[in-house]
Amino acid sequence: MSAAPKPEILAAFEAAKGFMPRHEGLALYAAATEAGRLGLPLLEVGTYCGRSTILLADAARAAGVTALTVDHHRGSEEQQPGWDYHDPDTVDPALGLMDTLPAFRRTLHTAGLEDHVVALVGRSPQIAKIWGTPLGFVFIDGGHTDAHASADYEGWAPHVADGGLLLIHDVFPDPKDEFTGQAPYRVYLRALESGAFTEVSATDSLRVLRRTGAGI
Repeated sequence: MSAAPKPEILAAFEAAKGFMPRHEGLALYAAATEAGRLGLPLLEVGTYCGRSTILLADAARAAGVTALTVDHHRGSEEQQPGWDYHDPDTVDPALGLMDTLPAFRRTLHTAGLEDHVVALVGRSPQIAKIWGTPLGFVFIDGGHTDAHASADYEGWAPHVADGGLLLIHDVFPDPKDEFTGQAPYRVYLRALESGAFTEVSATDSLRVLRRTGAGI
């Protein structure tokens, strides 16, 4: 039976600003709980306002490991003004730029999980380049262009430990989803074709892969 979050954690997840649906969140939590048994940190790329971070942090707390979340907090392409996923409440009025960091901090505080998360604020490739610790879990949920999705994969997948899990969100095989999900889909195919990762499960647009070989 898959691990499931307690009702108060699930309620905090559902109350938080974000886009991940409940059933994908439950799959994410189950994978994070499994990966936590390796005793290594759990990392996500793409924090936004912390909706999925709640689940990652709670799984990390239970496993006695640290959850890490990487984001520049200026929003991805589809979250900018004029796009469907833009939320004006995330704009810093003093700068006129998106800043999701305050909302993220409120989310974690409200959920009582601040002590179990390290927020890495900056560009994913820059942080990945200087990262040197093996990870039991990497969840890629950042930008949806080929350049950003590929950079996230190339930067973080090498750090997934043997037996660790690589999760990719917004995997949409249908070409009509070119902007929202084709780049993650291509990264997912690349991971499988590398021979380094084997698929464990698929829950709608969420793919869970396990490292079973070397490389990326």
